[in-house]
Amino acid sequence: MSNISIFDVMGPNMIGPSSSHTAGALRIALLASNLAKGNVAHVTFILYGSFARTYHGHGTDRALVGGILGYTTDDERIRDSFEYAKKAGITYEFVEDFTNKDVHPNTVDIELTCENGQVITMRGVSIGGGNAVIQRLNGIEIDMNGASPTVIVKHWDRKGVLAYITKVISDADLNIGALKLYREGKGKLAYAIVELDGKVPEDILQKLEEYPDNIATTYIPALL
Repeated sequence: MSNISIFDVMGPNMIGPSSSHTAGALRIALLASNLAKGNVAHVTFILYGSFARTYHGHGTDRALVGGILGYTTDDERIRDSFEYAKKAGITYEFVEDFTNKDVHPNTVDIELTCENGQVITMRGVSIGGGNAVIQRLNGIEIDMNGASPTVIVKHWDRKGVLAYITKVISDADLNIGALKLYREGKGKLAYAIVELDGKVPEDILQKLEEYPDNIATTYIPALL
């Protein structure tokens, strides 16, 4: 049985009036920015439910932009994130969607475009207490919260990939807390999401990408 932290009840140290509408929103955007392989050029945020209705007053918009900039939940720059984004050359837009009712009320879709042409699409949900869950990544349904150091391996769903991933991690003396596989279908594009108990050395990511069926590897530090 997992333990319940006091932060699950009280929420994290944060800038903003609401753990769900600011801290949780920021964590979603921060996860998206960690997946970027280059400088972010433009971001579209599609807001649903409560997010769409209250994002101005609750600072959800500034928190989302702050997450893209890499800020943590207690960073005072969140208040001025629009200005910092402008200085960084990042453009953004907010789209309100009141028609889709079949989503959690604190849901945001993020479409992130990098200067190198990389495009990332993600759906995140703020679930309370400053916590967030990523439900969709580039069109594939997933389940990721970023609470532990996480390695994401984008690959083709073929025999031997997972065995290679676990061997590389084991050889590095790292313990796997959880390993989840999500795929478009048999033999199609897939994501292996590996939650670890410790920090991942840079050379491990390089070794993971050496496997012929692996497309890209991303490391996301634990989001505190």
